[in-house]
Amino acid sequence: MTERKLRVVVAKPGLDGHDRGAKVIARALRDAGMEVIYTGLHQRPRQIVETALQEDADAIGLSILSGAHMALTAELLELLAAEGASDVAVVVGGVIPDEDHEPLRQLGVEAVLTPGTSTRDAAAQVSAAVARRGRFSGAVR
Repeated sequence: MTERKLRVVVAKPGLDGHDRGAKVIARALRDAGMEVIYTGLHQRPRQIVETALQEDADAIGLSILSGAHMALTAELLELLAAEGASDVAVVVGGVIPDEDHEPLRQLGVEAVLTPGTSTRDAAAQVSAAVARRGRFSGAVR
């Protein structure tokens, strides 16, 4: 029996053109044994959800530096719910003001990663987020 890797879509929604952090996190998740699908810049929430469904993703990691994190995340979570995919864990990273962390969690975000989060902690938080959703029962190597 082969062990399935946890699958994560890393995406840059909206007009934000800064992707260095997303690429660093994508590499860290790969190094932690996860399979990562990076969508590139300027993705619409609908495109991200479609990719996650096509790739049978366990999680979506959004990297948002534009300040539109509340609206973009809410739209993405609504689209996931409409597709019957609310079990896909969503993690948001970027320059997210402290006062927006709890509202994001109330929307359904499993974790908020801010500047200074270590790559090891980011991988652990993604793995824990997926486990809380009950989507992935295999061990991540």
